[in-house]
Amino acid sequence: MTHIYQQIVARLQVADGIPLLLLRLYLAPVMIQAGWNKASSFSSIVDWFGNDNYGLGLPMPMVMAFLATAAELVGGLLLLLGALTRLVSIPLMITMLVAMVSVHAKNGWLAIADASSWLADGTILLNENIMAAPEKLAAAKSVLQEHGHYDWLTSSGNFVVLNNGIEFAATYFIMLFVLFIYGGGRFFSIDYYVKRAVSGKADE
Repeated sequence: MTHIYQQIVARLQVADGIPLLLLRLYLAPVMIQAGWNKASSFSSIVDWFGNDNYGLGLPMPMVMAFLATAAELVGGLLLLLGALTRLVSIPLMITMLVAMVSVHAKNGWLAIADASSWLADGTILLNENIMAAPEKLAAAKSVLQEHGHYDWLTSSGNFVVLNNGIEFAATYFIMLFVLFIYGGGRFFSIDYYVKRAVSGKADE
């Protein structure tokens, strides 16, 4: 039985590039879109990065905004191709860490306010703002149902309360960390073929 299991595992290793490809295909459009949004409104991003009152209050906001934009836009394209995967994962991980600490940490874990979550109801973590969200959401829905075109307003999806916690940034960081450790993967990345051409080895 152990022998059969080992044979199955050995055969699965041939496809070990597929999970890494899927991570790259998931992350690439997210990063490219984020970078494009920053590039499209760069002056506003610089202002938000540097402003102490309504922004992040970061030093050298022009430099920080440029680095974040370049990391996401260029980095996303390189992830898509599986080129310099480990190298490009580093600035993207740093960008995610900065986002977690400077933007999202004060809101806890959850991206969407879900009062039934163990990460908000006190089972693991307690977030009083999230626990108050259902009452606020119900009040908003009541007003809209009475005075607005509620069916039209909800035709693209239900209303939720955005909590803007670290959930998404942390998830992206973990995915990027996997790519940093394992690279772009066999067969489906430029890195794989460059390494094979240079060293004559097919393993990642």
